[in-house]
Amino acid sequence: MTNRPDWPERYQSDLTDAAFDTLAVRGGYMRSPEGEHSEAIFTTSSYVFASAAEAAETFAGDREGNVYSRYTNPTVRTFEERLAALEGGEKCAATASGMAAIYAVCVAHLEAGDHMICSRSVFGSTNVLLEKFLRKFNVDITYVDLLDMASWRNAVQDNTKVLFLESPSNPVIEVADIRALAALSEEAGAMLVVDNCFCTPVGQNPLALGADLVVHTATKYIDGQGRCLGGAVVGSAELIDPIIGVLRSAGPTMSPFNAWVFLKGLETLSLRMRAHSDSALALAQWLQAHPKVTHVNYAGLPEHPQHELAASQQRLFGGVLSFEVSGGREAAWQVVDATRMISITANLGDTKTTITHPATTTHGRLTEEQRQDAGISQGLMRISVGLEDIGDIKKDLARGLDLL
Repeated sequence: MTNRPDWPERYQSDLTDAAFDTLAVRGGYMRSPEGEHSEAIFTTSSYVFASAAEAAETFAGDREGNVYSRYTNPTVRTFEERLAALEGGEKCAATASGMAAIYAVCVAHLEAGDHMICSRSVFGSTNVLLEKFLRKFNVDITYVDLLDMASWRNAVQDNTKVLFLESPSNPVIEVADIRALAALSEEAGAMLVVDNCFCTPVGQNPLALGADLVVHTATKYIDGQGRCLGGAVVGSAELIDPIIGVLRSAGPTMSPFNAWVFLKGLETLSLRMRAHSDSALALAQWLQAHPKVTHVNYAGLPEHPQHELAASQQRLFGGVLSFEVSGGREAAWQVVDATRMISITANLGDTKTTITHPATTTHGRLTEEQRQDAGISQGLMRISVGLEDIGDIKKDLARGLDLL
C-alpha cells in the first residue's frame, strides 16, 4: 500500500504481511484526507503543479507525482499496485485491453532481428497480432506445441528474446510446465511471458514458478461481469518500466473508470473463482458422462493428460472448459443454438455462463491448418461457467445435446 507521510496516520495502513484476500480488498489503496471508504475515481486528464520548478521536476521523473493520465493516474495506480501484490510482482502496467498488454510487451522487449517462440495454443487474436503486425517489423516467430519441451528447446536461437504461452490454453485447456519453460528461458537468456487469464492470481502465480512477466486480460475474470475492457502486465520493475515507456508514448492505457471497476472486481475475485471452479468441475463431469459428448477438456478431471501437473502449479482448475461432439460444425451449432439461458458470446470470465464455437469465432481468423495444429475441431465448443445454479446450466446444454 502506498502511503504519504504528510497524510494523517489514521489513513495509513501496513499490509506487509497481509493475506491474499486482504490484499484483494485493500492492496494499493491510499485514502485521501476526504475520508472516502471506496476508492476514488480520478477523472482528470492532467494535474496542477505548485510551481514551474515542481512541474519540471515531476516531468523529468526527479519528483514523485502525477504528470498526465495517459500514464499516471491515482485510480489506475491503485489497481496496478493491488494486482502486482496479488501476483507477487514488483510492478504492474495497466493497459486498455488484454491485447494491448501483449502488444506493449512485444514492442518494449523485441526489436528488428529478434526471435520469439510462441505456443500454437494461444488466443486467435494473439496469433493475428504476431503474424500480421509483429512480423512486418522483422521479428521472427516460431510456433511450437505447448506440451512438447523438445520443440521449445529445438526452437531456441541465439537471438531468441521471448517465450510466450497461455496456461491453461484457450480453448483446449492444455497446461504447460511453467517451471521447465522458465528454466529453458533462463538458459537461453530470454524472458518467459505467461498469459494467466484463465487462472487469475487466485488460481496460479506464474512469477513464483519462474516466469518473468505475467499478462492479464482484466476484461475477463478480474472484472467478472463483462463491463469493461482492460489488461495488465506484472513483473519486475526492470521489465515493466520499458512497457510503461511504450504506454506513455503510444497511449494504450487503462481509463480511471475502468480501473475503478477492476478494483471492485478484485475484491470478490477469490470468492468468484472458487465458485466458478467448483461449478466447472461439476459440469465437466456431467459432460464427460453424456453419451453425445466425445471429449471434454478440463484440467480438473483426473483423465486430463496434465491433471497432475496442473494440480502441482495451480490452486484452482478454473471456470473454463471445452467439449466436442461428433458431427462437426453442424452438430456444434445445434447445441449452441438450442440454449435458452446461456449467452452465446465469445467473452469469458463472466458471472453469466457463456458458450462459443471457437473455430468460427475466437479462432475464426486462423487457417484450418492452424486450427487443427491447435487442436480446435469444428465440433468443439467452449464454455465459461458462470455463477448460475449448476442444475440450470446442465439443463440448458441438454436441450441441444439430447437432440443429437
